[in-house]
Amino acid sequence: MLRTRIPTVIALIGALASSGSLFAGPEWIAGEHPDRRPEKAPVITQVTRDSAWYQRALTGISPPYPASLRFLEDQGNWYTPFIHPGMTGRYDIRGWHHR
Repeated sequence: MLRTRIPTVIALIGALASSGSLFAGPEWIAGEHPDRRPEKAPVITQVTRDSAWYQRALTGISPPYPASLRFLEDQGNWYTPFIHPGMTGRYDIRGWHHR
């Protein structure tokens, strides 16, 4: 039974490879100048980290806080998984889901 499927699988892989759809690179790059930020793009000028933000970011961590958390002082408005709940169960070491 396995020997009858091998030619079918080889034919399928050959058809997909020859079509170029799986192995082709990007056909276009967005924007006329992908190496530059668009002139009218919004710019973040201020980052506000109030006490509620720090309380959320330090959920499940008790003082004294380790020096390795000083990166929070430089955290901008971009996404970081450190300040959001992660997996549940035994992987929830910071207690995000034990409310």
